[in-house]
Amino acid sequence: MNKPLVSIIKYTEPYGSLREAIGLCEGLKGFNKQDKILIKPNIVAWDFTHPSPFGVITTSVLMFALVQILAEEGFAHIAIGEASGAISKTRGREIYKTLGYDKLKHKYGVELVDFNEEKFVLIDFEEFKLSIAKRALEADKIINFPVLKTHNQCKVSLGIKNLKGCLDYKSKMFCHGVDIELDHTFPRIMEKLPVALTIIDGIFALEKGPVGGMAHRRDIIVASRDTYACDIIGAELIGYRAENVPHLKFYAERYGRSLDIADIDIRGEDVNRQKVFLEYDWEWTGDDTGPKGFEKRGIEGIAVRKYDNTLCTGCSGRFNPMLIMIMAAYKGKPFPNIEVISGKKQLASEGYDKTVLFGKCSCDLNKNNPNIKKAIPINGCPANLEIFTREMKNEGIECDPKQIAN
Repeated sequence: MNKPLVSIIKYTEPYGSLREAIGLCEGLKGFNKQDKILIKPNIVAWDFTHPSPFGVITTSVLMFALVQILAEEGFAHIAIGEASGAISKTRGREIYKTLGYDKLKHKYGVELVDFNEEKFVLIDFEEFKLSIAKRALEADKIINFPVLKTHNQCKVSLGIKNLKGCLDYKSKMFCHGVDIELDHTFPRIMEKLPVALTIIDGIFALEKGPVGGMAHRRDIIVASRDTYACDIIGAELIGYRAENVPHLKFYAERYGRSLDIADIDIRGEDVNRQKVFLEYDWEWTGDDTGPKGFEKRGIEGIAVRKYDNTLCTGCSGRFNPMLIMIMAAYKGKPFPNIEVISGKKQLASEGYDKTVLFGKCSCDLNKNNPNIKKAIPINGCPANLEIFTREMKNEGIECDPKQIAN
């Protein structure tokens, strides 16, 4: 059996580096000139108010280079598709315009598709059903273009995880459900989509992602026609063996794949020389009262419970900014005995004078909880940080949104 090819290239400039990465892994092998090609970038979560795109979204210069390469190779039916997952309303056109994708439309005739504006098809996976973008299902070839990043719930977010952006909002939320593990849902999407090439953008790698973490300049591009093999190498480059990443281990067991990088034909750079370990999560206190940073700063009077896998992408993208605002609001005086809970499973504890219910799911779950003396509901799907700021101010806690960008 032939080993899957994966290329690792040091990035120097967009066009040349990307061409080399695609060429080394024979990335366009099997493509036909008349194929309907859909490029699926990672722009699923981005805060317009406090934009921090490095390591969060697919780098625009690489997207432009990819479209140029495809056009030069004679591919005329090119589309870019995404469904923004951090918000329940349609915003794709605004995102594309902000990123300059309109230039690709005008120069190369690229179609810009917001999946949220179009139809989804309910697909039966036997154990569950997910609604996948019709345009993704109908493509002849999908080029999957994720970012090299860690993920606070999945350890890494690479090619397989990026395909979760082809789901509708309700299905994204289902993946973060109570009755089935997150790591056993989104890897199944690969079964239904014609992914022909995966390119991992590692110009910047994100630590403690998927958003709101720290970007590190890495100047790496990884590419392969085999998404799973590409992800194994991507995970290795940020310090994670595939067997220690639950969704990669699940994928390997389900589809009979090897977890050993020795079973991959790696071309280009040496993995070990390019490897840098990045943390995937904030370290929490032993009594689950908040991140270690709270303890180090001497913050008292508040217990922020660690999020679990039922916290979906929308609220997850607002959780870290919420923590930053709380830390900045602490002025040496204990907070007024507050508990903060989130997700679909966390229940309010006894002994707190005030309980912040972060997001609609938490509000619904705890609406009749007898342990709550005073509820501070942060409604919205996802949780609304403007409401959070206002409600905390009403409790005498000055949370400044400007701290998020600092």
